[in-house]
Amino acid sequence: MADDLDRLFRLYHRELRQLAYRRLGDPETAADLAQDAFVRYAGLIRKHPRQAIANPQYFLWRILRNLIIDLRRGQARRGEQTSLDEAESELHDQRPGPERLLELRQQLQLLHRAFEELPPACRDALLLNRVEGLSHAAIAERLGVSPSMVCKYIMRALRHCIRRLGLADGAN
Repeated sequence: MADDLDRLFRLYHRELRQLAYRRLGDPETAADLAQDAFVRYAGLIRKHPRQAIANPQYFLWRILRNLIIDLRRGQARRGEQTSLDEAESELHDQRPGPERLLELRQQLQLLHRAFEELPPACRDALLLNRVEGLSHAAIAERLGVSPSMVCKYIMRALRHCIRRLGLADGAN
């Protein structure tokens, strides 16, 4: 357990300290809270040794978040600095939740299937334009077609992907 905690400390201490510093603006308090997050993490591991933590980085981040909220609550009680609402809005996790991740994965699968259904020239033109950032003229030269044909390929590919993702009005 000590080796795991040491490894986690080396991996995430700087990140936690920086996060706390961005939220608090005080390097000493940030360092203290980052350290406290590891102490609490170690205490929880000792208290529940058989319970595995799937994502230690996220768990440490949550502990730090709670420590910052506790600190802000104490400051608010003493009439210091920011309100609890401001602290909550600063610490809101911007990452998508599990439902949104599932939805995004499903959309990605649909998009992948839509790409497979495209004629090769349409798929290549769209990828060269949107992923590699090539101009229509550069794509036309690479594919051996006119720039207007590249435009048609890209539009055809986009329409197909929009239909397959169900983003068009009245799409099925």
